[in-house]
Amino acid sequence: MNPPRLTFHGAAGSVTGSCFRLETDHGQILIDCGMFQGSKTEKELNYRPFPFAPERIAAVILSHAHIDHSGLLPKLVRHGFTGSIHATPATIGLAGVMLPDSAHIQEMEVEQFNRRAARRNRGRIKPIYDTSDAEACLRLFQPHRLNEWFPVISGLRARLWNAGHLLGSASVEVEIGEDNGSPPLKILISGDIGPDCKLMHADPEGPAGVDYLICESTYGDEDRPEATPASRRLLLRDEVRAAMHPDGVLLIPSFAVERTQELISDIGQLIAEGELPDIPVFVDSPLASKATRIFANHHRELEEGADLMRGLRAANLHFTETREESMALDGVRGFHIIIAASGMCEAGRIRHRLKNWLWRSTATVLFTGYQAEGTLGRILQSGAQVVRIQGEEFSVHARIRSLDLYSGHADRTELVDWIKARLPLTHELFLVHGEPEARESLAEGLNGIVSPGRILRPELDEAFDLTGTGAHRAASPGHPRLPAGKVARLDWHNDVSRLILDINDALAASPSEKQRAVMIRRLRSALEGPDNKPHTGA
Repeated sequence: MNPPRLTFHGAAGSVTGSCFRLETDHGQILIDCGMFQGSKTEKELNYRPFPFAPERIAAVILSHAHIDHSGLLPKLVRHGFTGSIHATPATIGLAGVMLPDSAHIQEMEVEQFNRRAARRNRGRIKPIYDTSDAEACLRLFQPHRLNEWFPVISGLRARLWNAGHLLGSASVEVEIGEDNGSPPLKILISGDIGPDCKLMHADPEGPAGVDYLICESTYGDEDRPEATPASRRLLLRDEVRAAMHPDGVLLIPSFAVERTQELISDIGQLIAEGELPDIPVFVDSPLASKATRIFANHHRELEEGADLMRGLRAANLHFTETREESMALDGVRGFHIIIAASGMCEAGRIRHRLKNWLWRSTATVLFTGYQAEGTLGRILQSGAQVVRIQGEEFSVHARIRSLDLYSGHADRTELVDWIKARLPLTHELFLVHGEPEARESLAEGLNGIVSPGRILRPELDEAFDLTGTGAHRAASPGHPRLPAGKVARLDWHNDVSRLILDINDALAASPSEKQRAVMIRRLRSALEGPDNKPHTGA
């Protein structure tokens, strides 16, 4: 009998693209099948073939509905997967709105790309998947309640534990039975672990005493100040008050699912308590509108569900359902708040809002979530004075602020505590879903808890055989899709954008036409140098 093999096809050295393949003698399953986000180099992985045969995957266990964990499920179906997708009922409800929305985004972005490509006489591309693929995917879901075992394939069963990260989110416990009657192999995959005292959710749970543990490390290098929902609301109040300008706006780039609903609840409560005036609040995201209805349907499962429902009934809250309603926000007068997706400013209506407001000093942009390396959100957060959005340059005169206390992820101390609660650990701990610095810092925080030699940091497409004596690296069948140094890093697309901005700044600052001509001539000379001549062979 061969030992189970675990391969890390995403979230290995980065925080997106979660996809772990577990292979036994009886078949293969996936835990999550997420979309890559971040730099264009990473996002291009979404268009490449899977590094495995989708038709040979027997089942998927989905930890939660966020797109970096679920976003390639329709692609999996498009390319031959016909098995079951196991998840909690709430996750299935959210996936029912998020995956069709993701498909619509693929279709729209490809349509725009192909229009530009046609003007430049370049080849067309196809979307990663379309709406029909998303609909076919949704028909494969099977619901499971927390803490109840269910069979997945022969010799392998699983159960889900509350992860405290998102409505319906779960850690995944897997047991693989041995035919020889020996104890089963126990594996726990954390999924995304929520922080302590998270609004609307109980603290994360999980079993103790597993053989192998796969744990996220998103904020493995941060220790946030302790904050209750009440103290966090006061910090939000202060940010809103500081942003208030008679002709201004507070833009909050927000994840459509969970973060938007938390903000609705908190702002509504601050207004109800008299901590803020009756400010108009606009939720400018069709997906957020749909997701909010899912939250309302499940509000009795939420710890602060009553607060959310009060916020949703507030007269100052408005949802923009249509494109026309969204465009009309450009004409709103007086201070107002706009909550818009996407949370990392990579797509969605927030990009139009930023184009309309970034150059104005009366605007404030408040980030409340993680910004991956290479995203527009991270670039703004890092202090950029000029940015490019959809090919246009915009000066940044708006105030850029961050409020990290809305994170849906545990910080380093909370992750260490969660791992300690899973002990004893028989074999290895794999740190995933974190950038290199976060994984290193979390590993250091585990000194004296898990021996350093048993803490592994898998790279993209790296595989391990999970034996009864420990994990052994498996021989790689080929080259990784991205080398370790290219994951979760700025790429040449970012470098080119920065270079174009720098060139334009330098040309604008030149005191004379003559000096500008000299600069352009030198740039052209560099482009036409001996190492950069275009290929002219037959």
